[in-house]
Amino acid sequence: MSYYEEQDYTKQLDLKLWIKLFSMMKIYRKEIRLIFVTMIILASCDAAFPLMSKYAIDNFIAKNTLDGFPVFVLIYAIMLIIQSFIIYYFILNAGRLECGAVYTIRKAGFNRLQELSFSYYDKTPVGWIMARMTSDAQRIGDVISWSLLDLVWGVAIILFVLVCMFVLNVRLALISMAVFPVLMAVSVLFQRIILKNHREVRRLNSKITGAYNEGINGARTTKTLVREARNLEEFMGLSTGMRMASCRAAIVSAVYLPVVVSLGSILVGLVLWIGGVQVQGGVIGFGTFSVFISYTLQMFEPVQQIARVFSEFQSAQAAAERTISLIETEPEIKDRPEIIGKYGDSVNPKPENWPEIMGDIVFAHVSFAYPSGEQVLSDFNLHIKAGERIALVGETGAGKSTIVNLICRFYEPVSGEIRIDGVDYRERSQIWLQSNLGYVLQSPHLFSGTVADNIRYAKLDATDEEVINAAKTVHGYDFIMRLEKGFDTEVGESGGRLSSGQKQLISFARAIIANPRIFVLDEATSSIDTETERLIQDAVEIVLSGRTSFIVAHRLSTIRSCDRILLIHGGKIAEEGSHRELLRLRGAYYHLYTNQFKEEAELKVLGGVS
Repeated sequence: MSYYEEQDYTKQLDLKLWIKLFSMMKIYRKEIRLIFVTMIILASCDAAFPLMSKYAIDNFIAKNTLDGFPVFVLIYAIMLIIQSFIIYYFILNAGRLECGAVYTIRKAGFNRLQELSFSYYDKTPVGWIMARMTSDAQRIGDVISWSLLDLVWGVAIILFVLVCMFVLNVRLALISMAVFPVLMAVSVLFQRIILKNHREVRRLNSKITGAYNEGINGARTTKTLVREARNLEEFMGLSTGMRMASCRAAIVSAVYLPVVVSLGSILVGLVLWIGGVQVQGGVIGFGTFSVFISYTLQMFEPVQQIARVFSEFQSAQAAAERTISLIETEPEIKDRPEIIGKYGDSVNPKPENWPEIMGDIVFAHVSFAYPSGEQVLSDFNLHIKAGERIALVGETGAGKSTIVNLICRFYEPVSGEIRIDGVDYRERSQIWLQSNLGYVLQSPHLFSGTVADNIRYAKLDATDEEVINAAKTVHGYDFIMRLEKGFDTEVGESGGRLSSGQKQLISFARAIIANPRIFVLDEATSSIDTETERLIQDAVEIVLSGRTSFIVAHRLSTIRSCDRILLIHGGKIAEEGSHRELLRLRGAYYHLYTNQFKEEAELKVLGGVS
């Protein structure tokens, strides 16, 4: 197996990255504000409880009296009630923020995936995309909500505690702060190691997701080639690598936290020693000494929390980098702002401004190469008249599919231009062109849902009558009505409950229901049985009438009625003409057709003998 190697991330903790993520959460300002407010109130309550203990020691225990004790108990109870309500509200808002953050990230990612050009999918495996939009997005949501909550609480309580300590005793407060420079140095030291290990974990997790996707989609191929043992061996190599990387990350994090604990213990020891001396010398009272012990122990938890959050941010940054890289990926094919302003885009189309497509198409000195550098077309010229039916034939890799992909603007010429009705199609929006396209692939993709849902996919507001008429036009109505629930039959994932021919007929009905002006059939009959091919051929004669159409065909018997047949070789038009004209030439097309005719005749004879 080969895997897509994505961008290598080497930066340290990137504040700009997190600012971008938090800017995406603007719609959750209310929840974020409430988290800040509730955490500050909670931290103030936590910092006030030791002061309440000091008051009790100095006024009730030291003086051996209970005067004012009921009021003290009442205030203490009120603080506990406030704390309980605060805990309820911060859990509620943090949960909302977590769900909202994951939803926002996944929505932004899904929207970007709709906008990206075909070239992105050519080089990016589905598994890598799925890992970014599932586990990586969830990881970011957890950090943005719960880790943010802990960070705000930790910082707030440390500030409150330090203020109280400096007010009570400056010397002891300074001693308590002595550990912070050391803690910062340790944090910087561990930062690089933690981030490096977590990036490796996320990278391997993406590879494992990709391996799962390939394994599921290629299950039949695996069975027929008896590849189970080899695939398992390769997968075990990936999972073992992730386990080792996860263990390394866990070990580093496990070492980091005990270091923080040790520093906290040293701090407690210093306060006990110096504070005890001051109590003996009468410099401070026992209540103040008790407060400092409580505060020193109390600071230990927020410092731990901040250290843990720091580690969490290191881990989540590896996920955030990958997710943001997807969301910020720019489509290779983009309309100019003024074009979008006039004609709209896929999100906000402006069909009222769209000129009608007649279907006259011109390739003018077009050259095209894929990003890998493979040159497919060079100074290619072609004129297709409106309503003309064109067939493209030739060997694999000759450039047939590239030509129709350029017409559909799935790719754009490197040089030269493609004009539709006399205008460079880059002067119109993509949505204008692709709303007038009907495209039927060799291996059609059906979506989970019913037969009617899939036919209606190209025109969501289509009536039941339009759906039925589309099915009848392509001669698919009879087989659909024989299904268990007719048009309400579930097709299964990718149409898995239907045969190849049935899926092809449904995809054909889906293509014509939107009444496109330009039609493309890309090897649409190469993987179906002869009977279904006959049905589609009958439908083609009706559907393609008056439309500009392109038929990429392997079976030459399916294109005899085309107005023009183009034999493509090496990205050039080697021969062109009608079926009869090309047969009279006795050139490459003649030999292709006669050889294929002989093969089909032999198969019919052999089939009859058996």
